[in-house]
Amino acid sequence: MASSSIPAGGHVDPTRRDFLMVATGAMGAVGAIAVAWPFINNLNPAADTLALSTVEVNVKAIPVGQAITVNWRGKPVFIRHRTEKEIKEAEAVPLSELRDPETDDARVTDTAKKVRREWLIVVGVCTHLGCVPLGTKQGDPRGEYDGWFCPCHGSQYDTSGRIRKGPAPLNLAVPDYLFTSDTLVRIG
Repeated sequence: MASSSIPAGGHVDPTRRDFLMVATGAMGAVGAIAVAWPFINNLNPAADTLALSTVEVNVKAIPVGQAITVNWRGKPVFIRHRTEKEIKEAEAVPLSELRDPETDDARVTDTAKKVRREWLIVVGVCTHLGCVPLGTKQGDPRGEYDGWFCPCHGSQYDTSGRIRKGPAPLNLAVPDYLFTSDTLVRIG
């Protein structure tokens, strides 16, 4: 007759049963993770996408008072070479007048903590509904504050990219950027 693991009284040791249940559940969880991992890993960005996470721009050709738009992570980024007048106007604004208070110096400081007042670099997406404000091309309407104007709903930004009028709740975002030389800036 075959030997049985059940004792003669018919009762199974509860600690052994609990151990077998926990071990079976753990093995099932490990198996599920092993099957799911390739699918989860497939959601990571591709190498070519990661390569586009930074962009380098030579700002030498941007005349004072002009701006250019570059593409970074699928968004427009405005790089503006500000005039002395624009810098003075931005610095003179009392923080109490701003909906999203931020000093001009905080908006023109790169990741190395170097202040470059003549260069303003902001993500060109209105913080209201994601429109692209006007003000980077000669002749664009810049609103009452000589910065950027969003024609969709009337948001107006000053020469530091701070919201001054309209429905937008926040300033234009400042991306991480670093001047690697006097004329070369890396965004991202």
